[in-house]
Amino acid sequence: MNTIKSFFRLRPFLSEHKRYYIIGIGALILTNIAQLVIPKLLGYLTDLVGSGELTWNALMRVMIAFIILSILIAFFRYFWRINIMGTARRMEYTLRNMLFEHLQTLPPEFFNYQKTGDLMAHATNDIHAVRMALGPGIVSSVDAFFLTTVILIMMSRTISLSLTLVALLPLPIMLLVSFGFGRLIHRRFRRVQEAFSRLTEQAQENFAGIRVIKGFARERSEEERFRDVNEYNVVKNMDLVRVHALFHPLVGYLAGLSFIIVLGYGGILVLDGAITIGDFIAFNSYLGMLTWPVMAIGWVMNMIQRGKASMDRLNDIFHQRSDIVDPGQDGALAKLEGKIEFCDLSFSYPTASKPVLKGISAEIEPGQVVGILGRTGSGKTTLLNLLLRLYNVQPGMLKLDGVDIDQISLEVLRDSIGYVPQDSFLFSATIRENIDFASTGGDLGQVIEYAKIAQVYDNIVEFPQQFDTVVGERGVTLSGGQKQRIAIARALIKEPQILIMDDSLSAVDTETEEAILTNLRRVFPGKTVIIVSHRISTLKSADQILVLEEGQISQRGTHDELVQVDGLYKEMYQKQLLEERIESVS
Repeated sequence: MNTIKSFFRLRPFLSEHKRYYIIGIGALILTNIAQLVIPKLLGYLTDLVGSGELTWNALMRVMIAFIILSILIAFFRYFWRINIMGTARRMEYTLRNMLFEHLQTLPPEFFNYQKTGDLMAHATNDIHAVRMALGPGIVSSVDAFFLTTVILIMMSRTISLSLTLVALLPLPIMLLVSFGFGRLIHRRFRRVQEAFSRLTEQAQENFAGIRVIKGFARERSEEERFRDVNEYNVVKNMDLVRVHALFHPLVGYLAGLSFIIVLGYGGILVLDGAITIGDFIAFNSYLGMLTWPVMAIGWVMNMIQRGKASMDRLNDIFHQRSDIVDPGQDGALAKLEGKIEFCDLSFSYPTASKPVLKGISAEIEPGQVVGILGRTGSGKTTLLNLLLRLYNVQPGMLKLDGVDIDQISLEVLRDSIGYVPQDSFLFSATIRENIDFASTGGDLGQVIEYAKIAQVYDNIVEFPQQFDTVVGERGVTLSGGQKQRIAIARALIKEPQILIMDDSLSAVDTETEEAILTNLRRVFPGKTVIIVSHRISTLKSADQILVLEEGQISQRGTHDELVQVDGLYKEMYQKQLLEERIESVS
């Protein structure tokens, strides 16, 4: 029952594709029936030879029968493979899509604590194990049940009941061994999957941080770390291999014991004339065929337990739910105008012991440019994440165009916002594909236009492939400033009603920064712009500036107002002014 519960999530797929399984199982049963005729033909041919009654006509009939059976077996085997194995492949495709789509719905908090390597193991090894359970596992189940039943009937009813009973003496032991090993395999296979997750995570993290590793000359140290994780993976796999290494020879020994019993007792029956030599050969052939389905019981247990362990791991993810509820088409707004209200906003991360934001109150009118300044950890990025509704806030604390943010469709909200994050993440694709990531449908001319606004066009045309240049993983082939400006172009091409720039000009020089800001004012009149920066030069032309300290607004006003009063803004302004003077002198 627990096993069925583990696979319950696949019920819609299995219900939709059950006809393929029915056809496949039918073809598998016909294949087995055709195979069961062969021992009888061998026994019949043996008796003809032993009695001296074999003629050319009889030999030709037996040979033709063998040929026909071989053709039927090949024909039906193709059909069960294409239906059962093919459906299992489609299940793998469906389950992988289900997993990926579900991961897209989960909140950022989930990915903060879930290892990438573990997620990769779920999408590869675990889904593969589920496919094996619902493909070869079903084939082995049918073989184990059908062949065992029919072979026992054939052996007892058409040859000798007493010989059949004697041959089956080791069978109960084989069944106990199969079920006992099945439970052990389940536990050890789960540990193998967990070890593989650790191995994948270590490798992924190492490749992603290879430049840091080389910069700190830590190659040997990382080799040792990987060797430890790899050794742990090998240990867990060897624990599983030892079970298999013991299981298969043990079942083989018990099967061999049956042959020894049959050889002794069957030989006595032949000598006594109770059965013919042909019956004895047919019986041994059936006994040889019986070894596989009995072993298949253990193999089925093995695959089902592996599949169950992997499906349980997948279900752990499927049971995760985002607390971000999308009102969808029932949202209160069809589009945003750009007014933002923070009403005594306080916020704590789910795992945090104290609030990150405390009593934030501010009003931003459509078309305003608002600057946000604060030291590291003051809550600036958290405030922007709340605007994107990556986390929930209490009702009434955050409104857009007078409507609570949780009453606005996520599609409307996020389509109306252009976001340039601190980490200018680029995909391993061309520059053109990265700029038009929002799939606006714009042609190359539009991509070029926004690249010029972001002051990155001149850099791009210097590359041999220009806009078709592949930037590498996370944009590794580009400088920090180039990545930031491509990320800005990616946000601008959406032509959003609200533009959010989270310290996204930190890697460009002041001259380029001024050119970008001038372009923004020229190209985006009437749009709401929120700029987070540590540079006073970036914020000084804003309509209002909010200064955050320890999650609270400590100052607000224009640049000219804030430099006249003591506080963090004036302190940072004077410090940066001094740095500029020192730099100009040097």
